Amino acid sequence: MIKKTLYSILFLILLTTNSYSAGSESTSKVKTDYAKAVESIKFAKKYEKKGKLEKAKKRYEKAQALLLKSNKKKPLQADTLNYLGFTTRKLGDFENGEKYYLLGLEIDPNHVGINEYLGELYVVTNRLDLAKERLKVLESCNCEEYKELKEIIDGTKQSKY
Repeated sequence: MIKKTLYSILFLILLTTNSYSAGSESTSKVKTDYAKAVESIKFAKKYEKKGKLEKAKKRYEKAQALLLKSNKKKPLQADTLNYLGFTTRKLGDFENGEKYYLLGLEIDPNHVGINEYLGELYVVTNRLDLAKERLKVLESCNCEEYKELKEIIDGTKQSKY
């Protein structure tokens, strides 16, 4: 009796479990280009903190390529444009980084990340008046981004560009 019950349970489990054969598409979590880029940016930031700038640069380049692919598939996503601006800025191209940020702000004027990072770009490019405008937008968010940008503007925290 117990054997029959166990076999029945096992049989039901096998029937309800997804099975995949070679060539079938799995519905498991496949990371999007955007998700891969965000992961690459996290690694780049860690390398940057450790002073491993060449490794950081490679991760930013990888992230940027993934974000460009993501932007082609799903254009005009504020989060994607935020990170495109960020990686572009980190790779030293301030002009195009600013363009991505501004495009993102057209979609979402109150995007916390874009406002912070654009403010940082303005500090690095000696446009404090514009950086303070970004800070003003963040003033009511009660968020870490406001505090970080304020410290950079006040000169109590260094921006790494």
